[in-house]
Amino acid sequence: MQRVIAALTFFTRIPLWRIVQVDSRHYSRVVELWSAVGWITGGVMALTLWLTSMVLPIWCAVTCALLARTILTGALHEDGLADFCDGMGGGTSRERIMEIMKDSHIGTYGVIGLIFYYMLSIGTLTTMPCTAGTLCAIVLAADVWSKFCAAQIINVLPYARTAEQAKNRTVYKRFSTVAMIFALVISVIPLYLLGYPLALSAIAPGVTSAVIFIYLHYKLQGYTGDCCGATFLIGELSFYITAAAII
Repeated sequence: MQRVIAALTFFTRIPLWRIVQVDSRHYSRVVELWSAVGWITGGVMALTLWLTSMVLPIWCAVTCALLARTILTGALHEDGLADFCDGMGGGTSRERIMEIMKDSHIGTYGVIGLIFYYMLSIGTLTTMPCTAGTLCAIVLAADVWSKFCAAQIINVLPYARTAEQAKNRTVYKRFSTVAMIFALVISVIPLYLLGYPLALSAIAPGVTSAVIFIYLHYKLQGYTGDCCGATFLIGELSFYITAAAII
C-alpha cells in the first residue's frame, strides 16, 4: 500500500503525504506503478474533456483536459520535456547536457519544445473526426500506454547520475517480473477498450520510446528523470498523431 501512496505522491499533487508517512525506500519502485497512475491522470483528462465538450468548443475542451492533467501532476512531465530539450539542444558534451538538464531555469529549446508539444497535441485531438466519447478513450489509452512504454527506460538503460546527484535523490529500480506483467496488463486494457483500428496507435509510442532510448545511450550512456518525462510526452504525442492518421 505504501508503494501505491508513494507513486501517487510522486507522480501527482494529491497530498497523501499529509496523512501517510511513506518510507523513502518505496520511491525507488514508483516507476513500476507509473502506468497505473496513468489511469488517474488519463482519467482526469478524459472526464474533463467529456464534461467541458458539452458546453464548450472542442478545442477549448481539449485545452482544458491538458490543463487539468498539468495541474494534477504539477507539470512534472512538462518540466522534464523542457529540461530534455534544453539539454539536448544546448549541450555539446555529456557533461554539459547533464548540467543544463539539472538547471531549473528554462531556455529557448525548452520553450520551443513545450510550444510544439501543446500545438501538435491540441491540433491533432481537435481535428479528429470522431465523437467526444472516442476522443476520451484516446486520451486515456494514450496516457496509460505511453507511460508503460516510457517506463521501460529504467529496464534498458542505467541511471546517468548517482543518487546524490539526482534531483529527487532517488535511483529507480528495474521492474520485477511480477511488476512487469501487472504494468503490461493494466496498460493493454485501455487499448482493448479503444478497439481496432485505433488501438494500432500503440505502435507509435513503442517505436518512439525505442528511438529515444538509443539516442540517450549514444548521448548520455544512460537516463535521468527528465528523460522519463520527455519520453512519455513525446510517445503520447506520437499516439495522438497516429490515431489522427488512422481516423
